[in-house]
Amino acid sequence: MTGLTTHVLDTATGRPAEGLAIDLYRIDGDTRQKLKTVTTNADGRVDGGPILAGEAFVAGTYELVFHAGDFLRGQGILLPEPAFLDVIPIRFGMSDVTAHYHVPLLLSPYGYSTYRGS
Repeated sequence: MTGLTTHVLDTATGRPAEGLAIDLYRIDGDTRQKLKTVTTNADGRVDGGPILAGEAFVAGTYELVFHAGDFLRGQGILLPEPAFLDVIPIRFGMSDVTAHYHVPLLLSPYGYSTYRGS
């Protein structure tokens, strides 16, 4: 498989983060172009295959913006105002258009981690 995928897990509950909105941007110098908004499914993944694939999957710098605060509030978690984590941007480069880039997010109200998955 080639393209860009993600997976979001709520580490505070030990469950997939269903209903979390994610914006995808392409970064070109000082320009930040929004490509799409997706929402995670019951498995914490995005329906319909890769977020970015085919002709749209080109080398470059990208940013996934995870709307964590909205998700956490929707789970009934009382967050301070402003929330410690609200919007989480992860900027990364994709250099090989024949590869699969997987950017998972492990999330809790006061911490997160990410890595290049498989």
